Amino acid sequence: MKTVWLIGIGPGDPDALTLAAVKAIGRMDVFFLLEKAGEGRDSLIRFREEILARHAGDRPYRIARADTPARDRAAADYAGAVEDWRRRRTDVLAGLIDEDMADGESAGVLVWGDPTLYDGTLQSLNELMATGDRPDLAVEVLPGITSVQALTARHRLPLNRVGESITITTGRQIEAVADDAGAVTNSVVMLDTRDAYARLASDPGLDIYWGADVGAPDEVLLSGPLPETAPRIAETLRERRARRGWVMDSYILRRRRPGPTGAG
Repeated sequence: MKTVWLIGIGPGDPDALTLAAVKAIGRMDVFFLLEKAGEGRDSLIRFREEILARHAGDRPYRIARADTPARDRAAADYAGAVEDWRRRRTDVLAGLIDEDMADGESAGVLVWGDPTLYDGTLQSLNELMATGDRPDLAVEVLPGITSVQALTARHRLPLNRVGESITITTGRQIEAVADDAGAVTNSVVMLDTRDAYARLASDPGLDIYWGADVGAPDEVLLSGPLPETAPRIAETLRERRARRGWVMDSYILRRRRPGPTGAG
């Protein structure tokens, strides 16, 4: 039996690992390190290596590296491009399992945040098991602290408001409803490479709670009415992208209503 462990390692703070994650890291025989090409790649890999140096202990382990396939972000068929990317990424994982694991071994995949929130690794492994070609493959999932939890904690903001639902969505989806006045009430926005918040910046009823690289030593937090705060966020993003090549950011868009901010 080969067992692949998806281990949530939080949004960027080495101290944000759960005790279960620390224990699991100390039991792994091999770690799969996958990262996409581009600026910032090396620092993301170094963070994972720092996690291993802290928590793997004295037990010998191996590291198997592979490149995550690039996705065509300009494709007219968005869903088709994502599906093609997932298939190619599944093939990469299959190669690591077949070539870099022996029977009876455990492999760890260190996943940013939580393996069940906007990460495709679990879906790829489920697809591999569903084919029946690897009856000796098992998968275990250890949840991690998400960027959503880190963001609300750093802003000292309850995620929920009384009598109201919460939407966790993407920048692409926010753009899709930007012209529908009042469509956004209480939304957590992730994976926004499109700066979609700017499409709503003329709405005087929205507040934004934004964070970049939350948990890292150089995290940035900005909050306030969206029309006033959006230009500050845009300038911060320009500076950090120019300096570092990448930014991990997320934010909450919340429509203002009577009562203490965020409390409902």
